[in-house]
Amino acid sequence: MTREGTFAGNRGLDDALALELVPVTEAAALAAGRWAGHSGESARLAAVDATHTGLRSVPMRGAVVLGAGARGETPALFHGAEAGDGDGPECDLGISVGDGALSESRDVPCALTAIAVAERGAMLDPSPELDLEKLVVGPGFADVVDITRPVAENLRMLAAAKGVRVSDVVVAVLNRPRHGSLAREIRDAGARVHLLEGGEIAGAVATARAERQVDLLLGTGNAAEGVIAAAALACLGGSMQARLVPKDAREHGTGEVLRTEDLVRGERVLFCATGVTSSELLRGIRNDGAGRAIAQSIVLCSNPVTVRTVRSEHRSARQSGHG
Repeated sequence: MTREGTFAGNRGLDDALALELVPVTEAAALAAGRWAGHSGESARLAAVDATHTGLRSVPMRGAVVLGAGARGETPALFHGAEAGDGDGPECDLGISVGDGALSESRDVPCALTAIAVAERGAMLDPSPELDLEKLVVGPGFADVVDITRPVAENLRMLAAAKGVRVSDVVVAVLNRPRHGSLAREIRDAGARVHLLEGGEIAGAVATARAERQVDLLLGTGNAAEGVIAAAALACLGGSMQARLVPKDAREHGTGEVLRTEDLVRGERVLFCATGVTSSELLRGIRNDGAGRAIAQSIVLCSNPVTVRTVRSEHRSARQSGHG
């Protein structure tokens, strides 16, 4: 599809633009994947560089609201940076190149690279001093659970709504020391804990995918990644309830309950992610030993509602040179 075709009729944020993001997240994932098992910081910098380069050719006038670096870093993907080729719809961008950063003992840089796009002014812009306490469920269960209720009560309500036993409910929890008591509370209630070794984007989106066996996500994590996950949920019909909480605070948030539509507003939302290492949502980069790298991506659009899984093969420069 030509660029003129992409924006025929002033369609703006649509499925065609979502597909333009696939080469960007793929390039970032491939760049990060080369550092798997080495330096996590090198992987992040490589992914940032690939994302910055790839976004230059995407037809949009984007502003980075949720960035992948600090102001002054090169390349520039910090808060407020411009992205896109300067032609096309005005939009907010949320970028994650480090979601899924595993523990140092595992020494794997990140599980996925992701870009969320929404209409200009539509994304919540949380303070970097704040985290987000989250409760995430799939389509049809938004009114069944409540982040202000005790965990055990939410588990009973969700199990009843799904017609299963509490012992069949799978709860995703970020594997961090701060969640030790939460994991015990879930197990004491009789449900199953699925520990997320990486970040929360993959686990949150998995709750809204019928083929992924995650019923609920609970816990506190990065606020920016929470908003990016909310963008994906807006496309899939999933639901997030959240409360802002100071970083490293061990108590629950006590402020206003934010919902998916508070985190990402507007009628048109796009999301694209590519696996770096395998996660609850996507397979990671695979090298077949013959100079080919295989990538898996998910592409989402809220209007029109579109869900695509994309499998791509990439040949190394040496292989492609041999034709």
